[in-house]
Amino acid sequence: MARGRISLQERVRRRTRAGLVARSAERELFQGNFATSPEDGRHRFLFHVHGTAGVGKTRLVKEFEHLAREQGALTAYVDETSGSVPEVLEAVCRQFVLQGHRLKDLERMLATHRERRHEAETAALAALDPAPDGAPSAGGMALARAGLAGLGLVPGVAPFTAVLAPEQLAHGADRLRSVLAARFRSHEDVRLVLDPASVLTPVLADELDAVASDVPWIVLLLDTYERTGPFLDAWLHDLLTTDRHGALPDTVVVVTAGQHPADPARWGTFADFMTSLQLQPFTEAEARGLLAERGVTAEPVVAEALRLTGGLPVLLSTIAGTRPAGPEDVTDPSATAVERFLKWEQDPGRRFAALAGALPRLLDADVFAVAADCDRDRAEELYAWVETLPFADRLGGRIRYHDIVRAPMLRLQRGRSPRGWADGHSRLAHAFRRWREQTESGRDTGTLWLDETWCELRLGELYHRLCAADPTALPDALRDLVEACDQGEALAARWVRVLEDAGRDAGVPGVSAWGDRLSAALPSGGTQAVLDTLLDRAGHAPLPVPGRRPVRRGDDGPPTTPGGAVPVDTPDFLGEPVGAGPTPWDEEPDFAGEPADVGWMQGERARLITPTDVTLPAPLLARIHRDRALAHAARGDHATAVAELSGALALTPDDARTLALRGEYLRAVGLHAEAVADLERATALDPADAYAWASLGATRLALGHPEGARTALDRALALQPDYTWALVRRARVARELGDPEGRLAALDRAVAVDPDSAWAHCERGDALRAADRDQEALAAYDRALALDPGYASAYASRGVAHHRLGRLDEALADLDRALELNPSYAWALERRDAVVQDGDG
Repeated sequence: MARGRISLQERVRRRTRAGLVARSAERELFQGNFATSPEDGRHRFLFHVHGTAGVGKTRLVKEFEHLAREQGALTAYVDETSGSVPEVLEAVCRQFVLQGHRLKDLERMLATHRERRHEAETAALAALDPAPDGAPSAGGMALARAGLAGLGLVPGVAPFTAVLAPEQLAHGADRLRSVLAARFRSHEDVRLVLDPASVLTPVLADELDAVASDVPWIVLLLDTYERTGPFLDAWLHDLLTTDRHGALPDTVVVVTAGQHPADPARWGTFADFMTSLQLQPFTEAEARGLLAERGVTAEPVVAEALRLTGGLPVLLSTIAGTRPAGPEDVTDPSATAVERFLKWEQDPGRRFAALAGALPRLLDADVFAVAADCDRDRAEELYAWVETLPFADRLGGRIRYHDIVRAPMLRLQRGRSPRGWADGHSRLAHAFRRWREQTESGRDTGTLWLDETWCELRLGELYHRLCAADPTALPDALRDLVEACDQGEALAARWVRVLEDAGRDAGVPGVSAWGDRLSAALPSGGTQAVLDTLLDRAGHAPLPVPGRRPVRRGDDGPPTTPGGAVPVDTPDFLGEPVGAGPTPWDEEPDFAGEPADVGWMQGERARLITPTDVTLPAPLLARIHRDRALAHAARGDHATAVAELSGALALTPDDARTLALRGEYLRAVGLHAEAVADLERATALDPADAYAWASLGATRLALGHPEGARTALDRALALQPDYTWALVRRARVARELGDPEGRLAALDRAVAVDPDSAWAHCERGDALRAADRDQEALAAYDRALALDPGYASAYASRGVAHHRLGRLDEALADLDRALELNPSYAWALERRDAVVQDGDG
């Protein structure tokens, strides 16, 4: 035979491998695409495979990859194990290397991204106002997370997205952005952290263009798109349809596969360049072909398999893998599904292992060893066998049973041995807790929610506790959910999913009801709706919005300064979040410390609970009110925030932090007398709270009591000497007391400890201008505007300084810019009129 030619036998093997007898139309369509040049109008650049779970999408995508490689294509397959655009690009690089093509520039940029991301997270935490002991406070952690999400540092996270527009996240992100800009060596590094896709994607495009000269086709296959689409779909659309990231070679073909059709709003205009492939259960011919390929040809057996499976590929594969001899061997999946899956496995150890492997939602060797409850060597042997089962889907280094198989296995175990069911889940819960505690050792608890490993272990722990009917599991899960809402919708959705999964898998109506209600709330109203639902189910309906006008930031500034010289994007209030609740699952649950019968009775009571049977503790409900208050305050609605904090104080009346926060927000809405009452009580309850003392000082100043304000602010600064907000307020007190040296000293200290605070630099410029040091004032305003180019007050103040120096053109330009940014800026308009009059005179 001539060299390079393929034999007939090889052709037969290729056509019959792993079910090629099915999906012939889809395979031929995809394969035929390589026979048409990109210039041909029939050529397609995107294929979207969609259909219900178990219909064979992943199998077809893998087949597409094989067909593409037969055409000499360079391919990369990505699934839900990649959780962001950078992770997808890392997977592409790894697979290209295995095929002999290295994307060196992209690999180098990805390595830099990982380094800068780590530096950014460290810098974000360091930028927090520390608690008195120097560690980040829980409240500060929440503010950091809001800022990190606003900067795009937390993949898939958008805290308070139900109530915050992107520009409103600037409250938490402003200072962090400045810190990161100062920390990194170049603007490119900042972009690599804040918007990694915008930096990495052009590099990808260049690399693909370069490698296109070496291969005929480049095929990217993006599976489980129902999971990856939320972060990939917009990126992919930009990559394929715009020049934003550079030119792609026209030999690129993309395959996406998920449960849902392509978004018509996004991809509708791309219809001439893509093909949508909706997969249905196998036709009778395809099903017969798959069974025949596996050696199942006896007509009575085939007929029974067709009747029972409805053509669903995963069930056909499972039945075919058992090689049933007669129709009596093909059992009804609706009645004895598990027996059908395992009937031909005679080893009882393997049968037990297969059932035990269904208990966890995801399996690896460690989890399986706990579920199977056997020694390590035996567990390794059994796990290697479980990995070969046709219903064990691979997800990276782990496996997951297909839902169609796992569900009846769980029902069988739950009904056959309730105590065995509870014992198995209790064992797994303890293991997940042990692993979780190991990850916590020596770490700040506030950072754990940013750790994917910790979150996954905590979710596994809660899932198995819920399935074991631990009566404390549901309140703990709901308490965790409140914390997860602080992290954003993506993480909150994972906690809601645990409730849904455990309620369904364990048959607990109360847990299912919570999961159903919360899963309906999240997409409709975000984390805000989740918190509302928790309050409503606990009998605490969300509080009405008081009919009070929020005070414009800067209204409390004296007339000698432009609006108090507070930048538009800098909060002129102490909107620092309050502390988090207690550490989840503070007390060790006793899964095995009571007789089995008693434990089973307790479990049955837990199984029959309803949502209204769960009493949420007062501190948790107060925490929800506080979180809602923080969300409202972050968008400038302090009146509603005050109402929420009043709800929290009705539940926990002696909580000093909540009193301090309400006092600050009362100050923000102009209710100074009420604010003083809250703040004085807060400082009495917690004399070490610098936040409360600083807010008390600002409020006393607003009431015209500078001496009392000085006392309170001095106390705050004694507790926290580098407290920038308190230093600026202390400077204002010095101004009122006729102490220009003290005013400037406080502001010098403020810009020294926080050189990236545009507000502090602008206030310092005002102090220098008041001391007739206009040239130095200009330098301070220049620094403020370099940090915040949209700072209207700094433009207005700089315009006044120019005017005093006789530079009328510069003064007019600055004041015009201030009015452009804030057309209702009365002080700037007044000063502009003065400049115009001088010019006319």
